[in-house]
Amino acid sequence: MKYIFVTGGVMSGLGKGVVASSTAKLLQLAGLEVSCIKIDPYLNYDAGTMNPVAHGEVFVTEDGGECDMDMGNYERFLNRNIPKSHNVTTAQVFSSVIEAERDGRYLGACVQIIPHVTDEIKRRIAAIGEGESLDVLVVECGGTVGDIESLPFLEALRQMGVAGPPEDRALFVHVTLAPSLEVVGEQKTKPTQHSVQELRRIGIQPDYLAVRCTAPLLDKTREKLAMFTGVRAQDVLSCHDAESIFEVPRMLYKQGIMDSMFRKFGMVGLVDSSERWDAWNDTVRPFAVRHSREARIAMVGKYVALTDSYVSVNHALRHAAADLGVSVSIDLVDSETVGEDPDLSGYDGILVPGGFGTRGAEGIIRVAEASRKRDVPYLGICFGFQLAAVAFARGALGIPDADTAEISPDSAHQVVHLLPDQDDHATGGSLRLGAHNIAVRPGTMAGRLYGRGVSRRHRHRYEINRSMMPELESGGLVFSADSDGGRRMEILEVPRCRFYMGVQFHPEFSSRPGFPEASYRAFVGAAAGMA
Repeated sequence: MKYIFVTGGVMSGLGKGVVASSTAKLLQLAGLEVSCIKIDPYLNYDAGTMNPVAHGEVFVTEDGGECDMDMGNYERFLNRNIPKSHNVTTAQVFSSVIEAERDGRYLGACVQIIPHVTDEIKRRIAAIGEGESLDVLVVECGGTVGDIESLPFLEALRQMGVAGPPEDRALFVHVTLAPSLEVVGEQKTKPTQHSVQELRRIGIQPDYLAVRCTAPLLDKTREKLAMFTGVRAQDVLSCHDAESIFEVPRMLYKQGIMDSMFRKFGMVGLVDSSERWDAWNDTVRPFAVRHSREARIAMVGKYVALTDSYVSVNHALRHAAADLGVSVSIDLVDSETVGEDPDLSGYDGILVPGGFGTRGAEGIIRVAEASRKRDVPYLGICFGFQLAAVAFARGALGIPDADTAEISPDSAHQVVHLLPDQDDHATGGSLRLGAHNIAVRPGTMAGRLYGRGVSRRHRHRYEINRSMMPELESGGLVFSADSDGGRRMEILEVPRCRFYMGVQFHPEFSSRPGFPEASYRAFVGAAAGMA
């Protein structure tokens, strides 16, 4: 098995995840068995308790992992489910080392970062590759070179890179930045030079530079970077701005990265990949096309200060739009700013993504009610599903104190209450997580979208209060899907509306390029006037 290690320098947010995913996709298109790992050097055990405005969305895996959002990139590019074991954090590594020390497995040794912590990191990486019989494992190290918390991981990767004969060694891809200053009018190389110097100082010489830049890397910039970093000019790769991140694999391929990697790895005799390339090109081509028909979507949420808070939702909307042959524009609307009478006139559809807590909830309830009354297509996800039910109880049934226990625990009309098994739970890792089977009622909109059943991923602590369901249903609200033998409601809809649906699960985590998730596709179609 071969390893490709992706590191980052200069600053965060340059797109290491896209470079790692694109490299993995190229290897997959070449006919290899490949997967990805994301290393997160923070001391949180997982991403579950982290504020999405600070760290981006929490991506949920099929097996219930609360992971870094780059795991979503891996799944979307490779079109395969990635288990939670592929997101490795400092806390997970240290917990294993401490547990081993308490069990006496180190035979009285003084437990240290090297070799005990680095050995545990290497063990976890190798176990994934060997357990899944992979040809190549792409490992992305979070953060930037020079971060204190990243050092044990970078040292472990360095050790793996020098182990074995040359043809079995790992390859290092370092993602950096070449900014273009308008006043100067040239691509600057110093940030990359300093980043590579820092990487070499800890013993890692990169094989490739993936250089983020607004315009394609100039030849003179490439040659200068090669001179000062020790990377061959042909292995200094331009990662310039593109219409879609799904164009990056082709961008890297055209610069010869695959021929170079196969040569360095000593790989020969790979089967023809033209058929796989044709399928991939057909899948991603619509993402670079600007269509005449457009759906204007207002995404009303709590974490709009950072677009990465809803990265999978944005992707799912674009997957649906590409499949339908329409364009989609997305406006992020802070739910705290929504007034008593929301103005929806500039939008073709309203989407409310997941969230937690009281802040901004009343704004979401107002938007959900306005969408229903004015017949504006509405899709509510998790929190948006729950608050749509609250809005219906207040607006259609005339119950002004209807609420959710998360916001108003003393309300006499709790439309949404705590899951029965959630009492006295700690915060981290205790939500209802991962994939669950959902039974769908025939003859409903959900039935037309999902047939009789579907499996989708969840992340929630509250659910519809079944004792309130008779009142809600008598007013015209339809609960069209449930799970766990009818104990938990999964989908609601208002039949008199063109499209009004709420889902307790997170459909965006199941959406892939070329395979849009059904509720997103129906929502975008309704917003675009196609339904």
